Amino acid sequence: MHDPRHAHDPYVRVRGAREHNLKGVDVDVPRDVVAAFTGVSGSGKSSLAFGTVYAEAQRRYFESVAPYARRLIHQVGAPKVGEITGLPPAVSLQQRRSAPGSRSSVGTVTNLSNSLRMLFSRAGSYPPGAERLDSDSFSPNTAAGACPECHGLGRVHRTTEELLVPDPSLSVRDGAVAAWPGAWQGKNLRDVLDALGYDVDRPWRELPAEEREWILFTDEQPVVTVHPVREAGRIQRPYQGTYTSARRYVLKTFSDSRSPALRAKAESFLTSAPCPICGGGRLRPEALAVTVGGRNVAELAALPLTELAAALPRDGETARVLSDDLTARIAPVVELGLGYLSLDRATPTLSAGELQRLRLATQLRSGLFGVVYVLDEPSAGLHPADTEALLTVLQRLKRAGNSVFVVEHHLDVVRGADWIVDVGPGAGEHGGRVLHSGPPAGLADVPESATARFLFGRSPAPARAPRTPSGTLKVGPVTRHNLRGVTAEFPLGVFTAVTGVSGSGKSTLVGEITEGLPGVDRLVSVDQRPIGRTPRSNLATYTGLFDAVRKVFAATDGARERGYGASRFSFNVTGGRCETCQGEGFVSVELLFLPSTYAPCPECGGARYNAATLAVTYRGRTIAEVLDLTVEAAAEFFADVPAAARSLAALLDVGLGYLRLGQPATELSGGEAQRIKLASELQRGRRGHTLYLLDEPTTGLHPADVEVLARQLHGLVDAGHTVVVVEHDMSVAAGADWVIDLGPGGGDAGGRIVAAGPPAEVAGAAGSATAPYLARAVGGTAHL
Repeated sequence: MHDPRHAHDPYVRVRGAREHNLKGVDVDVPRDVVAAFTGVSGSGKSSLAFGTVYAEAQRRYFESVAPYARRLIHQVGAPKVGEITGLPPAVSLQQRRSAPGSRSSVGTVTNLSNSLRMLFSRAGSYPPGAERLDSDSFSPNTAAGACPECHGLGRVHRTTEELLVPDPSLSVRDGAVAAWPGAWQGKNLRDVLDALGYDVDRPWRELPAEEREWILFTDEQPVVTVHPVREAGRIQRPYQGTYTSARRYVLKTFSDSRSPALRAKAESFLTSAPCPICGGGRLRPEALAVTVGGRNVAELAALPLTELAAALPRDGETARVLSDDLTARIAPVVELGLGYLSLDRATPTLSAGELQRLRLATQLRSGLFGVVYVLDEPSAGLHPADTEALLTVLQRLKRAGNSVFVVEHHLDVVRGADWIVDVGPGAGEHGGRVLHSGPPAGLADVPESATARFLFGRSPAPARAPRTPSGTLKVGPVTRHNLRGVTAEFPLGVFTAVTGVSGSGKSTLVGEITEGLPGVDRLVSVDQRPIGRTPRSNLATYTGLFDAVRKVFAATDGARERGYGASRFSFNVTGGRCETCQGEGFVSVELLFLPSTYAPCPECGGARYNAATLAVTYRGRTIAEVLDLTVEAAAEFFADVPAAARSLAALLDVGLGYLRLGQPATELSGGEAQRIKLASELQRGRRGHTLYLLDEPTTGLHPADVEVLARQLHGLVDAGHTVVVVEHDMSVAAGADWVIDLGPGGGDAGGRIVAAGPPAEVAGAAGSATAPYLARAVGGTAHL
């Protein structure tokens, strides 16, 4: 038996882990293996892998770097664990994305753009007499390379009089300039214009052309004394007002505003077109004049990576060395099923799974040794055909001398692991225990494990009589991205699964389903975008449940005695909230050279409210304690409050009983956010026929949770609605009434409907990458 403190102990040994719902967990996981952490959603597997193992590795890193960072350890907080021995340095690759800007791309995330720029700088064909450029000149993100007209964005935003003034019969005072802001700011601009001597009461169309031009498009910003019109009961003193033209206001709001609503409004007054100087190439003319293999850098960056690798030159020693290096860097990205992406593809257009696999491909080239990689569902958004490549990559990281800890639901990935840590048996308070830590085969002897039932079970999905469509929805012909004149027919009143490898065009096709199409009375699109980007947003506020809870507290004797209304119990307004953290429960801790992180508020300890508000209780609990309840516990607590019970029942129905009511949106996965949106939709009274559109709703779900979700979706169809899902989970596709399979490959190799029909029919389709996996699911192997 190894001494846990021995320097060469081959295990990471965790003792007394109590993070989130973990119940004093002790577990040993060997190093130098691929270890899969499994269990139902909310069982505690991420709390063990990320919240404990990775968090402790990060804490040790902080302690090693500088006294400044060590001071912050107490604010950021260490994981709740007795001790961890044998822990190497850790690298985390999570699904949660930062907020990438418009300049972030596949090329910048993978550093492939650096290699391509070096190739053009050292081995490009320059025009006769042209000066050789350094690699920065081929980047649209540097002053040396960016096109001066569009600043390296490739598109210019312009506006016209017709956009800014939609109704020329109105006067300026009556709101002719629709692009200006409302309320006081808009009134101020009109008063400044009046003070400058312009007639703000004449209809716009009657103003001289040169005046209309100046009002809308001038870059001047004159300052003038404004004498406001006196209003009854209000004393208004003269002030100095600055004029801003409509175009200047719109462009500034579009580029600088943090408010999505203001940005969207500003964008409605703009037209976007390729830059007239660079033609969308984003670079200065002298950089675009340099070619490699007859193409400039923008043209090569627009090629799918599989084509880019084939187009690189091999003539000349410099070109060959640089091209070989670039090809070697592209190989792991292609191997992970992302060969359809191009270097100029903007990061915000990628799914969380695609982004994580790009980072994983980059790590393969990093040459790190002796670290533990902690990965969050790398199979998310991955077609079964690409799973083998993912397993190969994970094993390669292991062979390079690293440990790979994977939080995973995809059973093919779990089967391919060397070691399984199964957490459960249930979610939230019903989980938090390690049921099995050992080789996969040993899990078969653990009757409590929900994972074992699917990993070793061979029970077919329940037989379902195929439904008869009530009509057909025709979409297309669609020519967008890689779809070329594709027409699809979606049967109405049934459950349809849209399948195909990553990048085959699934999301593009279903994105063409709009409310205006014949047969679509009402459309509900449920995506995986976050329900909020700060700890202030949570599932209680998003679903409207919090309104009912606040009313319950306001009706208590304690609240009435103190004169507290429902708003007193909101952490979003002054009064009842803690003002130190402004009701967030967290304060942002700025770390030098590292991303800022959130730490519990030192004043309220994370409760969000001030002491006076917390003095009011309902059935013995404060509002903060109620927000800390799980959905499951809250359903029991509020069983006799109809408004709250309805919301909680909908959340339970989609398998979210383990989430806390006040759990910040920043802690939710994309799949959880999607199911919260579905639950908030389910609790509404259903009006007439509705078409529900879901993009990979099973992402991040354990097979047991997939069953719960599928039951809900089939219930919607049984109630007379239509459900269309984009899906990689073959058990969901096998249980559908109709399957539309796109492909055969991704990018330019896809974009066609390969097969359409009942699952059993599509399972036998020739030339379909999905067919063999669907055949296994239809044939009785539940959950591949």
